[in-house]
Amino acid sequence: MLILKFLQTLIKALNSDGTPGQVAAGMALGLAFGLTPLLSLHNVVVLTVAMLTTVSFPGVMLGWALAIPLGFALDPVFDRVGMALLTNDALTPLFVWIVNTPVVSLSRLNNTVVLGSLVSWFVLLVPAYFVFKLLVTRYRAHIYARLEKTRVFQAIKASKLYGVYEMFRT
Repeated sequence: MLILKFLQTLIKALNSDGTPGQVAAGMALGLAFGLTPLLSLHNVVVLTVAMLTTVSFPGVMLGWALAIPLGFALDPVFDRVGMALLTNDALTPLFVWIVNTPVVSLSRLNNTVVLGSLVSWFVLLVPAYFVFKLLVTRYRAHIYARLEKTRVFQAIKASKLYGVYEMFRT
């Protein structure tokens, strides 16, 4: 059942009315939820940005779903990146300030995995956007265009149930 829900989210995100750039931006933002520990202050900021901008929210959910297994697999790498940053003498004053500032200390940036995954996500944000934009554009031009021509797809679109779905979708 979980796989069907994931496929439904995938199809909804890829075929949404948003531009490929909006879907790609949503997916790139959604990577933050999957790559970084979920219960962190920066994820509240990412969620707020996703809700206040015109990015595709199904794209955010899709990016999150795609990044969850990747985040768990890369935790040892994030730990090393975070440890390298936390033990860097040049950054010590910054981390002392972070730990001693009331709201900022809630960010848990003194945790190696949190810091390493957040920095890694920032590094991947722009390249991920362009890769996702290219993939969504190609999907819509090639795969979705072929699917629309199949008899099964046309039968579903001609059904009354699809008409009811379209009525509530807008």
